[in-house]
Amino acid sequence: MKNKRGYFGIGCINMKTTHNYGTLFRTAQILEADFLFTIGAKFKPQASDTMKSWKHLPVFRYDTFEIFQECRPYDCRLVGIELDSKARPLKNYTHPERCMYLLGAEDVGISREVRDKCNDLIVLPGERSMNVAVAGSIVLYDRISKLK
Repeated sequence: MKNKRGYFGIGCINMKTTHNYGTLFRTAQILEADFLFTIGAKFKPQASDTMKSWKHLPVFRYDTFEIFQECRPYDCRLVGIELDSKARPLKNYTHPERCMYLLGAEDVGISREVRDKCNDLIVLPGERSMNVAVAGSIVLYDRISKLK
């Protein structure tokens, strides 16, 4: 067993393309996430998750953001990954010891109401929105490279 401090999970709100969360969840397992979650969209196993991450990591499903907020672990920061003028660039971001990373739907991202409830917002380089699975994978890689 590894000797590590803290934990992290990653998930999506109102996903429309389930193939994306399948790919993201497979990468999250490889990059040592502790759990996965969906908000709004029902989870179902995806062919893009060739490792069947749901067999190895807990997958939490929340019908609404309000229910998700009620169930968030104590002292666990919510980090939104979004194109937003208030977001900090990923290259300058210090990842929290305990957090949940949140990605939005492919076409609309994270709603303003949800962004306002995030403890932190981070943005990746570039002027345009990335694929959800790619964006989440980059953030998780950044986390493990900075914390090791």
